[in-house]
Amino acid sequence: MTPHADFHVHSNYSDGRPLPEMVAAAERAGLEAVGITDHCNVSNRSVPMRAKREHGFNLDLTYERRREALESLRAATDLAIYDGVELDYDPRDEPELESFLEQAGFDYAIGSVHELDGACIFDRSAFADRSESERRDLVDDYYRKIVSLLEFDAFDVLGHVDAIERTPELRGYATTEHYHRVADALVESSSVLEINAGRVGREYGSFHPEPSFLEILRDRNVRFVPGSDAHRPAELVDRVPLFADRFVEAGLESTSPIG
Repeated sequence: MTPHADFHVHSNYSDGRPLPEMVAAAERAGLEAVGITDHCNVSNRSVPMRAKREHGFNLDLTYERRREALESLRAATDLAIYDGVELDYDPRDEPELESFLEQAGFDYAIGSVHELDGACIFDRSAFADRSESERRDLVDDYYRKIVSLLEFDAFDVLGHVDAIERTPELRGYATTEHYHRVADALVESSSVLEINAGRVGREYGSFHPEPSFLEILRDRNVRFVPGSDAHRPAELVDRVPLFADRFVEAGLESTSPIG
């Protein structure tokens, strides 16, 4: 089934363009629904706290203001606009995550792993001097966190499951064993997985999950939602037909994270 929604879109409430521009782009793309899922981190640990201050990721403080903005935007469109969030996951932060999700009451939540060994997984300089064995250990740690996220079972969607493939220094170390462990955890979890188009047309040039991983997941009847991971209007407009084609080509049914 061709998806008519995009459940992973950012705005100026994290690192994207202004909300009205992103909603207008969703309309231009011909969508029936869009989910605004700005980055959010609720950890009390020093490294992520410093990072969110430096990058201005304040949705834990501004989500109510954004909610009011979404409500006013709904009044001017037939588009269904969902109040979502993309939360950074680390097993050490589970109490804070659980408390925040209960307090905030989002329509749905994406959980994503963005940190390894105190660094952003997309920061190439953090991994450039690592040995082969260290890189393998880091990838092992990444997939352990992914499985922990699914076992925590507090998120509606697992974000960009194999995102470390975007980073050349960490690319190619994932194994079939990693993929099967994630598939096993997904089958037991209430979370669904996204077909993420965040790096299509860029250096990595592929969807998440990558083809061999997708094959394993599809064989386990894992459910999928579409996500452009767009931060700018043009990205959203360009990626919607791409992930729509991906669903058709892979023979996938599009589901929704909205209960």
